[in-house]
Amino acid sequence: MSPRSLGCLFELLETVLLTLVIFLVAQAFVVQPYQVQQPSMENTLMPDQYVLVDKLTHNFDDYHRGDIVVFNPPAGWAQDAAGTPFVKRIIGAGGDTVDIHGGHVYVNGNQLAEAYVFEDQTTDMPDKGSKTWTLQPEQLFVMGDHRQESQDSRDFGPIEKTSVIGRAWIRYWPISQFGVIPQVKQVAAPSGSAVPSKAP
Repeated sequence: MSPRSLGCLFELLETVLLTLVIFLVAQAFVVQPYQVQQPSMENTLMPDQYVLVDKLTHNFDDYHRGDIVVFNPPAGWAQDAAGTPFVKRIIGAGGDTVDIHGGHVYVNGNQLAEAYVFEDQTTDMPDKGSKTWTLQPEQLFVMGDHRQESQDSRDFGPIEKTSVIGRAWIRYWPISQFGVIPQVKQVAAPSGSAVPSKAP
């Protein structure tokens, strides 16, 4: 092999190695691909869609209500042996009080207007009862948009921020659905927002 060919080979190997290093660093600290595997976020995210997860910006901009996050579920809630992460929407953050009853969600006493919920479903507890959570500073309350197909904080309680991998940022497959995933600012219902009396 000529010195020129050998030099070209070394350049190619350097390029491949550098590309691999950049990819590994980006996946570890910046973005990570994730395949949606369950129907719990329909119709916002559909099964078999692929998204890029932003792992960086939470260091500068904390998680907010309405963000869609990918996280490692609490011990015992993984749906397979590989411990596949969950994807859900943040409903409450540290310091919030989340109350679910009568088919509705209340945060700090205000009923949420949730246009993203699948086909206008109601939000119910697994036992059809009611429950209230007050979140600690480093906790998040998360639920799927397809409420009847989602295991979420109604089942396992609030999650720790340390379990969050990042925000779902870009949907990149199928290519026809490519685009930035809209972030929703949650708002209270315009009237009658005070928490009504619970049924006995």
